[in-house]
Amino acid sequence: MTGTPSTGTRNAPAAPDGPRTVPPFAAISGAQVQRVLRGRERQLVRLVEDTYRLHSDGHTLNPPSYFLRFPDRPDSRIIALPASLGGPRPVDGLKWISSFPRNVADGIPRASAVLILNDPATGYPYACLESSIISATRTAASAASAADRLSHGRPRPRRVGFLGTGLIARYIHTFLAATGWQFEATGVYDVSADSAAGFRTYLEQHAEAHPASPAGHITLHTDPERLIRTSDLVVFATVAARPHITDPAWFAHHPLVLHISLRDLTPEIVLDSANFVDDVDHCLKADTSPHLAEQRTGNRDFIDGTLADVLAGRVRVPDDRTVIFSPFGLGVLDLAVGDFVHGEVARSGELHVIDDFFHELRRHG
Repeated sequence: MTGTPSTGTRNAPAAPDGPRTVPPFAAISGAQVQRVLRGRERQLVRLVEDTYRLHSDGHTLNPPSYFLRFPDRPDSRIIALPASLGGPRPVDGLKWISSFPRNVADGIPRASAVLILNDPATGYPYACLESSIISATRTAASAASAADRLSHGRPRPRRVGFLGTGLIARYIHTFLAATGWQFEATGVYDVSADSAAGFRTYLEQHAEAHPASPAGHITLHTDPERLIRTSDLVVFATVAARPHITDPAWFAHHPLVLHISLRDLTPEIVLDSANFVDDVDHCLKADTSPHLAEQRTGNRDFIDGTLADVLAGRVRVPDDRTVIFSPFGLGVLDLAVGDFVHGEVARSGELHVIDDFFHELRRHG
């Protein structure tokens, strides 16, 4: 990549009547993103929770996501998530993330993404960041927050089960371990036996490197029913396009469910549970499981609240029902994490500015 390192940080937004200048444009690699975020799980959970509070208080813009679909590749899509984050560090931007499930068969990740950060004063983009790591990080931080906050007032889960064993599952486990979770048993299930075995290897290596965060006895399951029935924290991180878990009886022990992949559960299971989301309007669309439940009932009465409601103490989480957290994934979370990364890379002096990226800057030449 061409360009020169910069030690500067993003220009502060100009006053409405003050001079405006074009910010320098930088590209931030996945390696840089990972170096900034590694080991900061607790800090990132707090950042995500603060962003949820800003969103709940009306200090964000998070319009609907836009889906680019392909008639010749119906299982694939590219999604645009525009957003604007207010608060002490305002930033606008867009995440552009693809999901091509067939990649997995060739040994490469399903998802790839970039994040564009825009200066609120001028509208000019000032950074492009590799964003699959940012997306996985904000998803895992949200899941870790939900696991903690939704388990208050009920027995803290000691047996975790992962359905789906890709990048997101790995990041969620990392965040759970880094935020103090310890498990007596860990169940693993994936439709791909190789993926399940690879995840087990990751768990064993993580436990060896972090003895204070044990995974307990690790079991590879051959069917999802046994995993669900023997787990009191269930993590869905699959690529399912439609519900494939159909029997409410599997949840008779009332586990806490992190329904990250959104489309695994039938309406019957959703309606038999207490339901929390990140944003009601966003989650109840695009044929997610909660959206199917809304279509079934004609109302949204089965939604008990948002994670922000739980953070603020506005709702009580029941201890005698299955509790499901279904996060659609808000673009403002990507902006918050991406802006954090940009600031840290700039402070380290490793920000790679692309000279003359914006070339025509005089209106009349």
